[in-house]
Amino acid sequence: MIASGHTVSEIGNSLSLSVKTISTYRTRILDKMKMKQNAELTHYAIKHQLLD
Repeated sequence: MIASGHTVSEIGNSLSLSVKTISTYRTRILDKMKMKQNAELTHYAIKHQLLD
């Protein structure tokens, strides 16, 4: 959802999770993948055909 351009608030509402939880998950994903920006995550998702 991050790679699709959804905001943290939109993702939180969609998954019934708090904005803080989504932000934490986003940070952990970026750290594990050694990325710094959502744009890098989006590029990865497109490259590996992970988006609908």
